[in-house]
Amino acid sequence: MTDKSYQPTIAGLRAFVAVAEKQHFGTAASTLGVSQSTLSQSLSALEAGLGVQLVERSTRRVFLTTEGRHLLQQAQSVIEAVTAFTAAAAGTADPLQGTMRLGLIPTVAPYVLPTVLAGLTERLPALTLRVIEDQTERLLMSLREGALDAALIALPAETSGVTEIPIYDEDFVLALPPSHPLAGKRRVPPAALAQLPLLLLDEGHCLRDQALDVCRKAGVRAELANTRAASLATAVQCVTGGLGVTLIPQSAVSVEASRSQLGLAQFANPRPGRRIGLVFRSSSGREAPYRQLAQVIGELVSAESPVRVVRHPAATT
Repeated sequence: MTDKSYQPTIAGLRAFVAVAEKQHFGTAASTLGVSQSTLSQSLSALEAGLGVQLVERSTRRVFLTTEGRHLLQQAQSVIEAVTAFTAAAAGTADPLQGTMRLGLIPTVAPYVLPTVLAGLTERLPALTLRVIEDQTERLLMSLREGALDAALIALPAETSGVTEIPIYDEDFVLALPPSHPLAGKRRVPPAALAQLPLLLLDEGHCLRDQALDVCRKAGVRAELANTRAASLATAVQCVTGGLGVTLIPQSAVSVEASRSQLGLAQFANPRPGRRIGLVFRSSSGREAPYRQLAQVIGELVSAESPVRVVRHPAATT
C-alpha cells in the first residue's frame, strides 16, 4: 500500500525512467553516470515508497509491469520538467541540449525521419527527440498549448504567436498507374489535371489542400476520384491499382516508387510544390537554437533528396 506522505525522489524517478527506456540496468546506469548498485537502490526505494512494483527483473531482460507502464509517462514528464527548470535557473535553457518534442506532418515524417534522426545523432548528440506525427491543425494546437516544442510542417502556418523558419522547397510529382500515357513525361502542364481522376487525402491533410490549390492556380476544376486515402502510402497503392492519380512531394518519391509499380511524371516549369519549415512559439525565446536545428535538418534532407534548401541571409552584428 502506498504511503500517502511519501514523496518520490528525483533520483528514483530518473532511475525508473532510464531502466524503462533502456530495458537494461547496466546501460541505464551508464546513461545516468551512476553505478548499477546505486541505480538499483534508487529504483527499489521508489517502488518501496510507492508500494508498487514498477519493473520485473530477470537475468536477461527488464520488463515493465502493468503499473510501471501506466506510470512511465508521468515519470518522464516530471524528469523533463525538472531538467527544464534546472536549465532555466542556470540560464542555459538550450533546447538542443536535452529532450525536444518535435511534431511532423504525415507527408513528411516517413520520408525524412530516417535521415534526420541518423544525422542528428552525429550532428547534435546532446539532443534527444520525442517525435509526434499528426495533421497540421492538431500540431499547431499542441504547439500553442505547450505540448510540443516545435513542428516540421508545410508553410505558411498562418497562425498567430508562431514563428516560421523555412527549411526547404520541393516539387510535386504526378503519380500515375504504371501504364498511363503520361508516365515518364517531364513537362506535364498542371492544367492536365482537369482530365485526370485526382485522388486526394482525407480532410485535414495539408497535401489535400495543396493539390486542390495546384488545380486552382492552373485554372482548372479537378475531377475527383471516388477514393480517398488516410495516408500518402495508401493513396499511392490506390494509384498503382488504377483508381486515380495523385500528387506526391519529391522527398517521398524514392520511398514510394521503390515499393510500388508506379508511373511518375514531372510538371512543366514553374513546377508546383510546397515549402517545409520549422515552427515554434514566438514567446519561447529560442529562435537562435531553432534556426540552428532548421539549418541542420535542411542539410541532412537535401543530401538525400532533390529538395532546394532555403538560404537565409547571414546574421549581422
